[in-house]
Amino acid sequence: MTLAVLASRALSGMHAHAVRVETHLGPGLPSFNVVGLADTEVRESRERVRAAILNSGFDFPPGRITVNLSPADIPKESGRFDLPIALGLLLASGQLSAPVAGQGEGQPRGPDPSLVDLVFAGELSLTGALVPVAAPLVIALSVARDAPGATLILPAGSAEEAAWVPDLRVLSARSLADVAAHAAGSHHLADAVPKAWPQAPPGPCLSDVRGQAGARRALEVAAAGGHSLLMVGPPGAGKSMLASRLPGLLPPLDRSQALEAAAVSALAGLPQTLMGQPPFRAPHHSASVAALVGGGSRPRPGEISLAHNGVLFLDELPEYSRRTLEALREPLEAGRVVIARALHAAQFPARFQLIAAMNPCPCGWRGHPVRACVCKPDQIARYVGKISGPLLDRIDLHVALPPSDPESMAGPPGEASGHVLERVTRCRQRQHDRQGKLNAALSGAELDQHCVMQADAQALLFQAMRRLSGSGRALHRALRVARTIADLEGADALAASHVAQAVQYRRPGL
Repeated sequence: MTLAVLASRALSGMHAHAVRVETHLGPGLPSFNVVGLADTEVRESRERVRAAILNSGFDFPPGRITVNLSPADIPKESGRFDLPIALGLLLASGQLSAPVAGQGEGQPRGPDPSLVDLVFAGELSLTGALVPVAAPLVIALSVARDAPGATLILPAGSAEEAAWVPDLRVLSARSLADVAAHAAGSHHLADAVPKAWPQAPPGPCLSDVRGQAGARRALEVAAAGGHSLLMVGPPGAGKSMLASRLPGLLPPLDRSQALEAAAVSALAGLPQTLMGQPPFRAPHHSASVAALVGGGSRPRPGEISLAHNGVLFLDELPEYSRRTLEALREPLEAGRVVIARALHAAQFPARFQLIAAMNPCPCGWRGHPVRACVCKPDQIARYVGKISGPLLDRIDLHVALPPSDPESMAGPPGEASGHVLERVTRCRQRQHDRQGKLNAALSGAELDQHCVMQADAQALLFQAMRRLSGSGRALHRALRVARTIADLEGADALAASHVAQAVQYRRPGL
């Protein structure tokens, strides 16, 4: 009776939990059982492993085989456990020279030092070749965080993506025979060479937007402080055009942020597009709650997680279902979303900038100087009422866009995105030097510490909040916006002009 123990990983949201793959080979009628809360894909590995071992030139061991995936309370899915199961069978049956089998009858020996720090993940084809696994970046990030000094063995293709993670050694393998030779010490796998780091293509420039000086200023404030923004205006005012240019006003993502964004995309099954520019997601207004927030029987990230460290643009905001919009409230505050299921809960990051756009009424022409609005008051009330007060409270900037002016459209181009980006970068650096985070993420206690106001500014803020019947949350958001406006001007204390501008960005005509 012999036993082999190897390490692998099980995905749960944005974390890959450590799993011990314990392979036991004992006497009895031939059988092959996989236990430890394994789903259908994992149980099917018995047939893949059997064929892969035989086609790799090894003997499939007779007897009673039991594979335990520990801990048993974590769900196991996909075929990534094929490789450690097959290798464990070869070790337990004595077909490899690495001393992982038992010392004596029923007494397991300590694992070989060359295998202790190895983590295996890979699906096997019937020929013994290794098939790339899903979400290798998530596995690599978890191994680097939880097990410093460990070495990750992945199929070629997956290994090149995982090699992007710094301070982690990743070995690339093409077949079970290659991994078995490495475990036996007769052959050494090569270190994975990371793929070329893709560069972000140039995005649309803010200079394309003619006129709309007030909206351009609000977009700069939103970019500088990481604030959410709601634009209200008639059709053709430039709402979508402005929103699509926000990523060009944001500093490039650093390596860790870009890796995290790419890992979320991999979990969602999207093509790998790793680049420094913040992601920009614009789901259609027919998107369901699960599509926007995430979900499914096997939880997957939604649009808010795909927009992590970037921008989520919701055009035609009232056309989304109210239930879908209300699901945004908690992620906007917490910066993450937890998808709870009966057996486990998956957590995904969701720290994004919300940019929303809407018309002032169903027809879009309410308040237009030339076009007449044909909407009845009850239609307008129902349209605007789809957006709840609590959700509006969580949006920092509310901006009313006037109709497009033909003279402005024919005028010279506006300021280019590069010039605005320089100011935004300086402002963000000032925030990080002072408090280690953007102003939009400041807590109540931190606002008291970093938002020192002049006497007239404080009086103006309290008076405005009483007049607008603002909540405590609205007061804090106005303070955060005022702090960003002051940072753009390089001021330490909040002046009345900073507070006045921040108060203007509240619920225009809603």
